[in-house]
Amino acid sequence: MKITAKELKEELDHGRVKLVDVRTPAEYGALHIEGSELMPLGSLRPDDLKDHDCVIICRSGKRAEMARSQLASAGCERLRVLEGGVLAWDAAGLPANRGAAVLSLERQVRIAVGMMVVVGIVLGEWVHPGFFGLAAFCGVGLVVAGFTDWCGMAMLLAKAPWNQRAGEVGNGKSCSV
Repeated sequence: MKITAKELKEELDHGRVKLVDVRTPAEYGALHIEGSELMPLGSLRPDDLKDHDCVIICRSGKRAEMARSQLASAGCERLRVLEGGVLAWDAAGLPANRGAAVLSLERQVRIAVGMMVVVGIVLGEWVHPGFFGLAAFCGVGLVVAGFTDWCGMAMLLAKAPWNQRAGEVGNGKSCSV
């Protein structure tokens, strides 16, 4: 089940819902809804949520839907997903806490995959043809991610050190540590 940003704001004003943000600490530090609890996708705690009406939040709604599915299979029943994620909340002009800007996981994946393809092609041409396999591996990964909506690279990058520190990372122009 989904909830719009304006509907969520109304429920928050009446104190009827618990907010669970499943993004990385760095993403949370850059922009989050006041009162939301950070619980990254890889460390969900269903026992903390079973007795609450919860709204699951991420950047755009995809990770939140994955979290909702995981939590529902663990016995949490009163779950909704913020439609459009924190981006929709911000676009609606609703109040949010802001910190240092960071690169989204999606952009980090695009950069990493692009670099791996270029390196695979260059090394395949100048060192050994076997390196073309790196570019092929990246292509297969993108196809799998497209069909399944699951991205292993995004899961790995979410655990990277620069994605673990809320509000301390990046300046919006790089993902420096």
